[in-house]
Amino acid sequence: QVQLVESGGGLVQPGGSLRLSCAASGSILRSISMAWYRQAPGKGRDFLAILTSGGTTNYADSVKGRFTISRDNAKNTVYLQMNNLKPEDTAVYYCNVQFAVGRYWGQGTQVTVSS
Repeated sequence: QVQLVESGGGLVQPGGSLRLSCAASGSILRSISMAWYRQAPGKGRDFLAILTSGGTTNYADSVKGRFTISRDNAKNTVYLQMNNLKPEDTAVYYCNVQFAVGRYWGQGTQVTVSS
């Protein structure tokens, strides 16, 4: 069983930046992929970004060019660098790690973009 803990959320003004972290309780070396999603109030959970074990990345159109996913295997952590944040980016952000044996979610971290 792998536990994921997100951090780095908070309140930021439009145009600002945040870096989210997702720390895994175990090694991420054998993960198939690592991804970020978000869920705004009253809406479903939307895909944002994915990083495969081979190093391939893919982003939702809504965040392409503004968000960057990365990982640090030594720290068992995946990151989401978010730049030029907009009010519509306000949501709870979740990380997701896919292993051959299962898929795991973190508890989420709130990001609020407001002036």
